[in-house]
Amino acid sequence: MYFTDQGIDELDERRGDEQVTISWLAERLRDFVDLNPDFETAVDRLASWLARLDNDSDSNSEPEPEPEPEDED
Repeated sequence: MYFTDQGIDELDERRGDEQVTISWLAERLRDFVDLNPDFETAVDRLASWLARLDNDSDSNSEPEPEPEPEDED
């Protein structure tokens, strides 16, 4: 377990049995970014990752870089 998992574990322990809508989660993420603008990029990446979970081709957090062309000798 990573140290950063502590917050995730706390969320799971405190609210793991609750059901929420994606709209509710999106609003909470907006509230968080309003209060913590330094985390805007990370929250945006998380939101995009969550939005694309069902689409296998978009499931990676970053697109695969294109291979460099091989030098012809």
